Amino acid sequence: MEKRKELFEKYKEIIMYLIFGVGTTAVNWITYTVLTVTGIVVNMNIANIIAWITAVIFAYITNKIWVFESKSWKIDLLVKELGMFLGARVFSGLFEIGLFPVLMWMGLNQAIFGVEGMVAKVLISVIVIVLNYIFSKLLIFKKKKV
Repeated sequence: MEKRKELFEKYKEIIMYLIFGVGTTAVNWITYTVLTVTGIVVNMNIANIIAWITAVIFAYITNKIWVFESKSWKIDLLVKELGMFLGARVFSGLFEIGLFPVLMWMGLNQAIFGVEGMVAKVLISVIVIVLNYIFSKLLIFKKKKV
């Protein structure tokens, strides 16, 4: 049991990022699924954009508090972090939004569990999770050297 605790502490940031990355991806996919299956949004690209916005809000909150443990709520730091976070997510979001129709055009529009386009969503999500970790770790929530 002690060994597990040591491993968790050693890899806590990565473990938490993966947990909340899965959560963020779930928020994205669930939002996309609800919008498309219910017919609230019939255009898959618009549903994808709305799902992305919802996931970004969830991701910022969880990354700040639990993943990178950015404790300061000073307004200047908050504005800087949020601005950089949104900038990085806009970059990866544009990547996702741009790649989605390309993958659909390439034939990756197959359904998973009856949801059209989910094969493309899964592939994009893996790439975006890795990109966003790199941005968050190295640029946004980097720890200051003491």
